[in-house]
Amino acid sequence: MATVSAAAPGAPKQEGVMDKGLKKNAIGYLSNIVIGVASTAPAYSLAATLGFIVAVKGVGVHAPAVLLVSFIPMLLVASAYKYFNRSDPDAGTTFAWVTRAFGPMTGWMNGWAIFLADIIVMASLSDIAAVYTFKLFGFTELGESKVAIIVAAVLWIAIMTWICYRGIELSARIQQVLLGAEVTILAVFSIVAFAKVYGSHPPSGSIKPSLSWFNPFAMNFGDLVVAVLLGVFIYWGWDSGVSVNEESEDPAEGPGKAAVVSTILLVVIYLLVSSAAQAFHGVGFLTNEANQEDVLNALGTGVLGSTLNKLLVIAVLTSASASTQTTILPTARTTLSMAHWKAVTNLLARVHKRFLTPTVSTLGFGLLSIIVTVVLLLLSESVLVDSVTAIGFPICFYYGFTGVACGWYFRHELGKSARNFLLLGLGPLIGGLMLWGVGVKAAFYYGHTENVESKPILGITLPLWMGIGGMVLGAIIMVASRPYFKEFFARKTETAPPGVLDQPPPEVVPPQVDF
Repeated sequence: MATVSAAAPGAPKQEGVMDKGLKKNAIGYLSNIVIGVASTAPAYSLAATLGFIVAVKGVGVHAPAVLLVSFIPMLLVASAYKYFNRSDPDAGTTFAWVTRAFGPMTGWMNGWAIFLADIIVMASLSDIAAVYTFKLFGFTELGESKVAIIVAAVLWIAIMTWICYRGIELSARIQQVLLGAEVTILAVFSIVAFAKVYGSHPPSGSIKPSLSWFNPFAMNFGDLVVAVLLGVFIYWGWDSGVSVNEESEDPAEGPGKAAVVSTILLVVIYLLVSSAAQAFHGVGFLTNEANQEDVLNALGTGVLGSTLNKLLVIAVLTSASASTQTTILPTARTTLSMAHWKAVTNLLARVHKRFLTPTVSTLGFGLLSIIVTVVLLLLSESVLVDSVTAIGFPICFYYGFTGVACGWYFRHELGKSARNFLLLGLGPLIGGLMLWGVGVKAAFYYGHTENVESKPILGITLPLWMGIGGMVLGAIIMVASRPYFKEFFARKTETAPPGVLDQPPPEVVPPQVDF
């Protein structure tokens, strides 16, 4: 029986990216950007988070400043993705890169962090997709039925899993349509809102935008950090465009550049829409408990009218459904890569002979997502809200490690130029440390029962159970699996080969075969 061999343990130099059987040159640079932006679910993220950011003590009209500050570590870590991907365009992304820089145990935990964050968020995304499907068609009673919502959520996950299974080209084309509709609607919403605010009859409570809205120094530092905890969540997901690097036309260059461009596009979208939203009715409207959990829908009738308000429902629906799909894509490729590195069972390395997509990794993740979604939706709405909060811990963990690992892996390249020092070392390091700091602050903040929705279990809040507890569970699984994956866990740390960024990108090489 043929088996795929991983690179030799402790190999000092990377000879190329192992061919995992994925389809080459299947998608272009535009698709990398689209997947990266769509995965963050801009409309859903704003609808569900903006009201809570505005409501944080001391924030008020400075929500755009919070989003601006939250963007900084994301851009710095995106730089790490760009250069790591240029050196090693592996679909495992953070898992593969951190394994090289810090060793197999740390790399495995980062792969687990990606999996954990993605599996938890699927419940929230599919729930929103289900609720907004009923809103779009006016099925009010179904939208209030837990059974109907669960059935619809399961169907959404099943449909998006099937699309991901059928091929990366189909996934990319659907993403372009969904994201195009979403961004267009958000742009229309913002333009109309600003036009009415500056018109002859501005809406009640409206306020004209001011440059002070974008000034983070106008807030207390502690209040700013608490708000950034929420801001980090709405940027998460842009790295999905890098996870499809091995299927991209320019695997070493395009996806990495797309990561940086995606974060820039996101900050533009968020600053524009958040400013328009709070300008239209003021911060009091956004912090109203009835409006807080769905800002865009609450503003919809006033901005676009009762008929066109459906556009915002479509925007949030396409946002959640698109993100459901782009959450499946990177997770399946992370576990596929882990299997090829012999860090997990080789069952996850299977690729469809016709569609050239991960089979067990894709379908298995879809099935697990359905199980977790059903459980969380059956528990309570407060549990679902706190599950979204819990996602922040694995996000800060693996984004932070990617930034710090970049500076360490490329450490011998940092002194060659000021550009290398800033973009390979200092910038990613600062971004990574900032995200770790946010994670620590989140642990203290969400450790207090008054800051969470659901009741504590054994004196510990649910976000800590799911977020930090989920990471502890991963560590236990990793330790238990070490005897079965000795080759992977025997790997040594590596540094970037001298001048690696000045050389042609590494080629994808056929796997070695042992008979």
